[in-house]
Amino acid sequence: MTSKIIVAWRNRTTHQWIPVATLYHSNNKYSFKYTNIAKKLNSEGIFEPFSNITDFDKLIESEEIFPIFKNRLMQKSRPEYNEYLNWLKLSKEGVSPIEELARSGGIRATDDLQLFPIPEKKNDMYEVFFFSHGIRYLPPNYIDRVNTLKIDDQLFIMPDIQNKMDVNAIVLRTDDPIEIVGYVPRLFACDFLELINSNGQKNVMVKAEQINSKSPSQFRLLCSFKTIWPENFKPFMTELFT
Repeated sequence: MTSKIIVAWRNRTTHQWIPVATLYHSNNKYSFKYTNIAKKLNSEGIFEPFSNITDFDKLIESEEIFPIFKNRLMQKSRPEYNEYLNWLKLSKEGVSPIEELARSGGIRATDDLQLFPIPEKKNDMYEVFFFSHGIRYLPPNYIDRVNTLKIDDQLFIMPDIQNKMDVNAIVLRTDDPIEIVGYVPRLFACDFLELINSNGQKNVMVKAEQINSKSPSQFRLLCSFKTIWPENFKPFMTELFT
């Protein structure tokens, strides 16, 4: 069960996704704290705090989920709610707000925020679910390939080291024939590369968890990445996340 989230903000000037806060849920309380990079960017006039959350040094707690995140949950009364949960591969029974946000990304067309789960060690394994990014920019034949994938199809990851926007970019591809089906979300890329280097490529499994051919492109392909959790490994340990 997901209980920790990274809140990422897109800098429209650099197009970089930057982790600006963490959101935790524990003991029936929600906890929010800005990262050091968010505080630095604010001092430089680049990043503005969220409404009603203006203290960059304090851990803020609440029994209710903060409004900026509550507004990113789909209303259960909406007719498409059940279909939406199916896209996310979540059960209607007992799904928590933070689980929904972690899986959906909390994406809204009106701003530049996206949410990502912080993986937690379970049975000595690292496992995270994520939606393939960039599908809408793929050529039509690659989009067709996405739509014909099947649940549990194995996927493969390929560093895109000459990517002009992100030297750490990782491509998702199929095998036989090799076709691109999107990208790993940027915030996971460094951790994935570290885990592959630590465990070896044969001990990493990436697969299709859900294919939603009728959904918006951001929910089209749900994937999972699973491997052994190395000793002393901690997710999101680059200086951006502190």
